[in-house]
Amino acid sequence: MTKSDMGRVSKDEPLREFGLSTSTYVVIASMVGTGILVSPGYMMASLQNYPVIFGLWILGGLLAVCGALCVAELAAALPRAGGEYVYLREAYGPMPAFLSGWTSFFVGFSAPLAVAGYIAALYLLTPFGLAEEESGYLIKATAAIIIVAITLPNLIGHRQSIWIQNLTTMLKLGLFVVLVAMAFLFGGGQLAHIIEGQSIGKVGFGTIAMQFFYVMFAYSGWNAASYLAGEVKNPARTLPRSLLLGVGLVILLYLALNLVFAYAVPLADVGFENAKRVPQLAVENLFGPRASSVFCVLLGLTFLATVSAFIITGPRVYYAMAKDGLFLSAAGYISSKGRIPIYAMIAQSACAIIILFVTDFQNLYKYAAVGLSLFAMLFIGAVYVLRWRRPDMERPFRVPGYPVVPAIFIAVTLFMAVFAFKEWPKPSIYSIGSILAGIPVYYVWSLVRRRGS
Repeated sequence: MTKSDMGRVSKDEPLREFGLSTSTYVVIASMVGTGILVSPGYMMASLQNYPVIFGLWILGGLLAVCGALCVAELAAALPRAGGEYVYLREAYGPMPAFLSGWTSFFVGFSAPLAVAGYIAALYLLTPFGLAEEESGYLIKATAAIIIVAITLPNLIGHRQSIWIQNLTTMLKLGLFVVLVAMAFLFGGGQLAHIIEGQSIGKVGFGTIAMQFFYVMFAYSGWNAASYLAGEVKNPARTLPRSLLLGVGLVILLYLALNLVFAYAVPLADVGFENAKRVPQLAVENLFGPRASSVFCVLLGLTFLATVSAFIITGPRVYYAMAKDGLFLSAAGYISSKGRIPIYAMIAQSACAIIILFVTDFQNLYKYAAVGLSLFAMLFIGAVYVLRWRRPDMERPFRVPGYPVVPAIFIAVTLFMAVFAFKEWPKPSIYSIGSILAGIPVYYVWSLVRRRGS
């Protein structure tokens, strides 16, 4: 975009200043979070078979690629801020889009932001013996400080957002790449661990399906660049590239990290009581306890990238909703200097801090699983709906393998949602209930808006 083009951008719209690198970093930072630290340990304890574990990570990666290909078509055709909210609005109308944004504010972004801040604080405090407190108040207070500290510079403008996101994501990637390289060059592990454990025939299908949930939780965030579609330079070209490049790099990183865990930790040493500590245990086995302490601090710092990614992406949804009159009008305000939706950003960070102090994280994932799966199916299904309803719409990128690729994603996600409802009925009912609660809110909001007009 030329300077003259930038001058013609409305004062109520953000500038297109994000390039390929920042868009890709947002995808990577959104995906690489708590999942890759927590999931491998529980998979090792439950499955006791490394070939099955690697098979699930490959399958999850392929599913993430299917989703990214579909979102790439939607994002290139509808390059506007808001991500799936925009696609649902264009395909199904305002109410499903509102319900998506309603769910995103609490479950899709604020809650993961709270979790990312909590994990960052946990790893930063652990080496100093400050994370042992039973109430966890110090961890939560530190997490709140982290969220505020990352939010403030993001409120200034795009340059600050780009600088923070790029720097923290490079730190995260650098740490994991160095860990993989050092593990095989200087670590004291054994590749023979990979053939240990029980035979594939003894691994139950139900156990495999349950562990696949944790794999997909680790891969969530593959659509992150689409939330910045209204602020990306040359979106028709940049968005598909950033989505696919980000997902591809994360797949390679996840497989490499799981190989390190297998190399460093025998399956016999992993039980449910220490499953969360597998990354730390791997570093201890490879390099000793002192290296483990340094690793914890660096890992805590890398989670600043995940915190920043949620702070950047989520408010773009509420901005788009506010412009449609479906959210508080303040969320649609763009700062005159930085051209950032500052009030939407502040509201999300405040909600995340509240969640930090009032929510038990143990059931948060189960609560979110069904709701987020349903909306994932809906916005991937928007590829079919828009191809039918708007066949003449310009599509700079088209899903290769259409209509099979979207069908694969929808079929697998539907199975996951049904299985989650069967295994976790109470959290699933709560999740569906919270979504349905948005229906009367939508109609009341619409009524008030019409009377106000």
